[in-house]
Amino acid sequence: MLARLAAIFGFVSVALGAFGAHALEARITSEGAEWWHTATLYALAHAAAALAAGLSGKGGNIARGGGLILIGAVIFSAALYAMALGAPRWLGAVTPIGGLGMLAGWALIAFAARKPG
Repeated sequence: MLARLAAIFGFVSVALGAFGAHALEARITSEGAEWWHTATLYALAHAAAALAAGLSGKGGNIARGGGLILIGAVIFSAALYAMALGAPRWLGAVTPIGGLGMLAGWALIAFAARKPG
Protein backbone atom coordinates (compact mmCIF):
# COMPACT_ATOMS: atom_id res chain seq x y z
CA MET A 1 0.00 0.00 0.00
CA LEU A 2 2.79 2.43 0.92
CA ALA A 3 4.61 1.82 -2.38
CA ARG A 4 1.41 2.48 -4.32
CA LEU A 5 0.67 5.72 -2.45
CA ALA A 6 4.28 6.87 -2.83
CA ALA A 7 4.19 6.16 -6.57
CA ILE A 8 0.94 8.11 -6.94
CA PHE A 9 2.44 11.00 -4.94
CA GLY A 10 5.53 10.91 -7.18
CA PHE A 11 3.34 11.01 -10.29
CA VAL A 12 1.31 13.93 -8.96
CA SER A 13 4.51 15.73 -7.97
CA VAL A 14 5.94 15.49 -11.48
CA ALA A 15 2.64 16.71 -12.92
CA LEU A 16 2.47 19.64 -10.49
CA GLY A 17 6.10 20.51 -11.17
CA ALA A 18 5.43 20.64 -14.92
CA PHE A 19 2.23 22.60 -14.35
CA GLY A 20 4.11 25.14 -12.26
CA ALA A 21 6.93 25.47 -14.76
CA HIS A 22 4.67 25.93 -17.78
CA ALA A 23 1.12 26.95 -16.92
CA LEU A 24 1.84 29.11 -13.89
CA GLU A 25 5.07 30.72 -15.01
CA ALA A 26 3.53 34.09 -15.87
CA ARG A 27 0.70 33.93 -13.32
CA ILE A 28 2.46 33.75 -9.97
CA THR A 29 4.96 35.97 -8.21
CA SER A 30 8.64 35.09 -8.00
CA GLU A 31 8.06 34.23 -4.33
CA GLY A 32 5.19 31.94 -5.37
CA ALA A 33 7.42 30.32 -7.97
CA GLU A 34 10.04 29.63 -5.27
CA TRP A 35 7.38 28.08 -3.04
CA TRP A 36 6.18 25.95 -5.95
CA HIS A 37 9.71 24.82 -6.72
CA THR A 38 10.42 23.96 -3.06
CA ALA A 39 7.14 22.06 -2.75
CA THR A 40 7.92 20.03 -5.85
CA LEU A 41 11.51 19.32 -4.81
CA TYR A 42 10.49 18.05 -1.37
CA ALA A 43 7.53 16.13 -2.78
CA LEU A 44 9.64 14.27 -5.34
CA ALA A 45 12.52 13.51 -2.98
CA HIS A 46 10.23 12.23 -0.26
CA ALA A 47 8.01 10.28 -2.66
CA ALA A 48 11.16 8.41 -3.69
CA ALA A 49 12.12 7.78 -0.06
CA ALA A 50 8.64 6.53 0.81
CA LEU A 51 8.65 4.34 -2.29
CA ALA A 52 11.96 2.79 -1.24
CA ALA A 53 10.59 2.13 2.24
CA GLY A 54 7.46 0.59 0.76
CA LEU A 55 9.39 -1.62 -1.67
CA SER A 56 11.96 -2.72 0.92
CA GLY A 57 9.68 -5.48 2.11
CA LYS A 58 10.86 -4.84 5.66
CA GLY A 59 7.53 -3.66 7.06
CA GLY A 60 7.43 -2.58 10.69
CA ASN A 61 9.15 0.68 11.53
CA ILE A 62 10.64 1.00 8.04
CA ALA A 63 7.13 1.08 6.55
CA ARG A 64 5.83 3.31 9.34
CA GLY A 65 8.74 5.68 8.74
CA GLY A 66 7.94 5.74 5.04
CA GLY A 67 4.33 6.50 5.87
CA LEU A 68 5.35 9.41 8.11
CA ILE A 69 7.64 10.72 5.39
CA LEU A 70 4.80 10.55 2.88
CA ILE A 71 2.23 12.22 5.13
CA GLY A 72 4.71 14.91 6.11
CA ALA A 73 5.64 15.63 2.50
CA VAL A 74 1.98 15.89 1.50
CA ILE A 75 1.28 18.40 4.29
CA PHE A 76 4.46 20.40 3.66
CA SER A 77 4.06 20.56 -0.12
CA ALA A 78 0.32 21.17 -0.09
CA ALA A 79 0.75 24.21 2.15
CA LEU A 80 3.42 25.66 -0.15
CA TYR A 81 1.42 24.91 -3.31
CA ALA A 82 -1.61 26.60 -1.78
CA MET A 83 0.34 29.71 -0.80
CA ALA A 84 1.88 29.90 -4.27
CA LEU A 85 -1.66 29.96 -5.66
CA GLY A 86 -2.69 32.81 -3.37
CA ALA A 87 -3.78 31.16 -0.14
CA PRO A 88 -3.20 33.23 3.01
CA ARG A 89 0.41 33.41 4.19
CA TRP A 90 -0.57 32.10 7.64
CA LEU A 91 -0.78 28.71 5.93
CA GLY A 92 3.00 28.80 6.04
CA ALA A 93 2.64 27.92 9.72
CA VAL A 94 1.44 24.47 8.59
CA THR A 95 4.66 23.64 6.74
CA PRO A 96 6.64 22.87 9.93
CA ILE A 97 4.05 20.22 10.80
CA GLY A 98 4.84 18.52 7.51
CA GLY A 99 8.54 19.01 8.12
CA LEU A 100 8.25 17.34 11.52
CA GLY A 101 6.45 14.42 9.89
CA MET A 102 9.26 14.00 7.38
CA LEU A 103 11.91 14.26 10.11
CA ALA A 104 10.07 11.74 12.29
CA GLY A 105 9.85 9.35 9.36
CA TRP A 106 13.56 9.60 8.63
CA ALA A 107 14.37 9.13 12.32
CA LEU A 108 12.12 6.07 12.56
CA ILE A 109 13.78 4.52 9.51
CA ALA A 110 17.23 5.27 10.94
CA PHE A 111 16.20 3.67 14.24
CA ALA A 112 14.77 0.61 12.48
CA ALA A 113 17.85 0.22 10.27
CA ARG A 114 20.37 0.30 13.11
CA LYS A 115 22.58 -2.69 13.61
CA PRO A 116 21.96 -4.57 16.85
CA GLY A 117 24.65 -4.54 19.51
